[in-house]
Amino acid sequence: MRSLRFFVENAPFLGAGVLLTFLSSFGQTFFISVFAGEIRSTFDLSHGAWGTLYAASTTLAALAMIWSGPLTDRFRTRALGAIVLVALAGSCLTMALNPAVILLPVIIFLLRFCGQGMTGHIAMVSMSRWFVASRGRALATARLGVAAGEAILPLTVVATMAATGWHVPWVLAAIVCLVAIPGLWRLLRLEREPKSHAAEDSSLGMDGRHWRRPEVLRHWLFWVMAPAIMGPSAFMTAFFFQQVEYAAQKGWGHLELVALFPIYTGLSMVSMILTGLAIDRFGAGRLMPLALAPMAVAFALYGSTESLALTMLGLTFMAIGAGAYGTLPPAFWAEYYGTGHLGAIKSLAIALMVFGSALGPGLTGILIDAGVGIETQFLWVAVYFTATSLLIAVGISWARKRLPPGTIG
Repeated sequence: MRSLRFFVENAPFLGAGVLLTFLSSFGQTFFISVFAGEIRSTFDLSHGAWGTLYAASTTLAALAMIWSGPLTDRFRTRALGAIVLVALAGSCLTMALNPAVILLPVIIFLLRFCGQGMTGHIAMVSMSRWFVASRGRALATARLGVAAGEAILPLTVVATMAATGWHVPWVLAAIVCLVAIPGLWRLLRLEREPKSHAAEDSSLGMDGRHWRRPEVLRHWLFWVMAPAIMGPSAFMTAFFFQQVEYAAQKGWGHLELVALFPIYTGLSMVSMILTGLAIDRFGAGRLMPLALAPMAVAFALYGSTESLALTMLGLTFMAIGAGAYGTLPPAFWAEYYGTGHLGAIKSLAIALMVFGSALGPGLTGILIDAGVGIETQFLWVAVYFTATSLLIAVGISWARKRLPPGTIG
């Protein structure tokens, strides 16, 4: 009953979060990769050229996030969100109408920056700022928009492309973004200004204050956390990006592997919700090291098994980690560095995540070309996650002593 009351009382704010994260799908790898074959064919790109173009554009989007992320500390969500959605709609429409390969890097940059970057960033910063005691539940609820996009959009796009060609889904995506803007404004008609949240003592970070971004960059905890922030984005993206190569090395049909993905999506949604509840009870700091352990198990299974059933078990562990990873970092930054400058701080983490999503596919592709099999690579990824989990466990245990009295972290 208590949880039901929470959702009812906060439905407009939670709905805005879900809406924004769903719309971020149009700039996510899982959406853009559906069009990879058609884009390469239309613009006569090799696999290597397409991968390099995508990685370079994504890296530039990550750098742009460092500049644009602090805007969430200055402007209302409904105003900034509307501007970004207009830009995202324009990017989708330009992709549909683009006649020249020379414009493709710019379009991919805009899709990644406006979609995975700013739209998702606005949503998660807003949830972290609007909610304190129930921050975990709010973040988990908002992340359901991405999960819904993963479950619905690829199949919908494939079916639409079969009937209309690959340009029409991009036009429809642009229309969806524009139609969503009035809905966002209606949901947030009672939204508070960002400055009003900066003074809330209940959201202070370490040493009982709100940290500024330059201070965070000079603080050791941020750099201890950096491998944990970048790793899941890099290697989960790499797994899905290299799924065809992985299935081929295992001797499976691609469809056999893809058929497991909806189960993964469902399990990650469950993990998100449970993690959100756990954050409100135990704090994000205590849970962060645990989120990477399932990732280590997953990639160890990917690299060592020839069984499709055990790969499904690996996907189960990765879903647990992915759901937790989607919810924990935003709550962690708010707990340890305060909410006064959260947009500026979280933009650094978003930049690392977006850069990771560019690095993973590029690095695995280079290693494959160098003769290092994807299975061997995944075993080393398991070692990476194990070491990173131990590193942040030690770091957070030291930093926790500096939290304000009574803070759950």
